[in-house]
Amino acid sequence: MSDPLRFQAPTPLSYFASLVADDESLAVFEAAVSIAQDEYPQLDAQGVLDEVDRLGARLRRRVPPDASPLQRLRQLNRYFFQELGFSGNVNDYYDARNSYLNDVLATRRGIPITLALLYIEIASQLGLTARGVSFPGHFLVKLRLPRGEVVIDPFNGRSLSREELDERLQPYRRQHGLVGDDDVPLGLFLQAAPPRDVLARMLRNLKEIHRTAEDWPRLLAVQERLVVLLPRVWEERRDRGLVLAELGRHDEAAKDLAEYLARRPRADDAPALRARLQELRLLGRPRLH
Repeated sequence: MSDPLRFQAPTPLSYFASLVADDESLAVFEAAVSIAQDEYPQLDAQGVLDEVDRLGARLRRRVPPDASPLQRLRQLNRYFFQELGFSGNVNDYYDARNSYLNDVLATRRGIPITLALLYIEIASQLGLTARGVSFPGHFLVKLRLPRGEVVIDPFNGRSLSREELDERLQPYRRQHGLVGDDDVPLGLFLQAAPPRDVLARMLRNLKEIHRTAEDWPRLLAVQERLVVLLPRVWEERRDRGLVLAELGRHDEAAKDLAEYLARRPRADDAPALRARLQELRLLGRPRLH
């Protein structure tokens, strides 16, 4: 009698890879939820999606079918920010849990990008067209209404005027020399962020948190996702190699650094990385006994 077939559950990374395999079918919200599986391997991503659907359905039942888009927006803001109590985590902004959507749902506290993703998901259930905006320094949400666009700060629920947006942009413009005759129009900074860019921004937030803490195992998990998400951004492969080196995985580290140097031979950091690669290859050689 033959053994019964056994199906192995996908790893968190392979599940994420399946969700981001191509741009046409990229499931941005589900992929964003799945990021938390590095911290919570048993997390039921579908359960999180179902919970958000229930929150949206509760609001949808209250809104009359003939409500205008502006009325729907007002109901959404009241529900999301006042009744449900979502807001920015001002007391512990750099807590990694602010980047895990299951935790944000449980605590009602997050950072702009995770709050924006939840807001956009519930808005879509009301028939509103909401998009994330990778505004410099602070992720925003914009909604298209019949009379124009509204920009919302998901951290506190405020609707932002063009003057306020322009004021927020000034430090970035000064830092990058985008003032005077070369001033870039505000509208260019309010373009809808592609789903892959949204996920990259989430992961890079976690990357910075774990790198600052020198938490190499958690940082490696984030780097693995970034390499899967952005396979041709060779800097992410370089960074994975440097983390692998910190973890003593010298052969794997050398492979990543060699790939980066082959793709970016004239990069500013190439000379230093060639020296590091030579060290790693020596460390990776088996010792004779």
